[in-house]
Amino acid sequence: MKKERPDDLEAQLLKPRQHYQAPASPGLDSEYRVSGWTKLSYLGLYFLCNISLTIYNKLILGKFAYPWLLTALHAGSASLGCYALLLRGHFTLTKLSFHQNTVLVLFSILFTINIATSNVSLAMVSIPFHQIMRSTCPVFAVLIYRIRYKRTYSQETYLSLIPVVMGVGLATYGDYYFTRAGFVLTLLGVILAVIKTVATNRIMTGALALSPLETLLRMSPLAFVQAVFCALISGELSAFRAANPQGPSQMMLLALLGNGFLAFMLNVSSFSTNKVAGALTMTVCGNIKQCLTVLLGIVLFGVKVGLLNGLGMAVALAGAAWYSMVELRSKGKKSVGSSRTPGLGVGTGGKS
Repeated sequence: MKKERPDDLEAQLLKPRQHYQAPASPGLDSEYRVSGWTKLSYLGLYFLCNISLTIYNKLILGKFAYPWLLTALHAGSASLGCYALLLRGHFTLTKLSFHQNTVLVLFSILFTINIATSNVSLAMVSIPFHQIMRSTCPVFAVLIYRIRYKRTYSQETYLSLIPVVMGVGLATYGDYYFTRAGFVLTLLGVILAVIKTVATNRIMTGALALSPLETLLRMSPLAFVQAVFCALISGELSAFRAANPQGPSQMMLLALLGNGFLAFMLNVSSFSTNKVAGALTMTVCGNIKQCLTVLLGIVLFGVKVGLLNGLGMAVALAGAAWYSMVELRSKGKKSVGSSRTPGLGVGTGGKS
């Protein structure tokens, strides 16, 4: 066997490793490996689906006063839609261990508890108070990442979140009313909503690294069963039957079918956007969605708001633009840092 000479070995060590790429290791800062244009595309589609469902519910579905049945419809539509895509070969299922399947079951229970907490708290607080509490989601997202994952953000990121939160508070300013139990439940609902968003991101970018469609397919049937059970024990199912003794009309069925399809599109968009943009960005999007909902009410339905509400929308949107610029700069810094990493080094850490 021919031995390498010392000069050959030296030449190999000095040879530039132009084609080497560090192995992908999805982590806390995986969103910084996605281009800015890709993020904007996903976010744009997410907002489009959100707005479409909002307008559809207002104009077509009307007041469907059965939140658990509506949740079951959305989960069932997601299950059928994802299964159809699975049969067409758009994604494949990963073989999971018992422990990993248990994690997904617990995740679906978290999803159901979050909805239940929100529904119960809405009866104990005013809608403006509920909205202003929801606007603090980005704050709790930062706290969860700092405490649980030891992840830090730049000072500019923290500062840009201030107008995003305060702006929504002004945009939804109104008659604040809450009971003590309502305050506790609303706060718990906010924390659970953020935990759900972070957990969704970690399932798709962490050790499991499931695709958005597979995550949705594995979670939706479980959420459907739990939502139907909650509708049964809460009396919603009986109330719906009493209100529709002959069964739902053809128009109602068509309206529900359209709602289910749009909800499926929104779920796919939401999970996909969470994976590429990150959990914190999703909570910021939730705040902007509140402002856009108010704005839609003004433009399409003639809803009247005060000067303070209008100022709040402007502040929140300006804060979102600032946050976007900060994130793009952070992405650029990450890219530069990765390009300067030696060939055999690992990627950047969890900080951003």
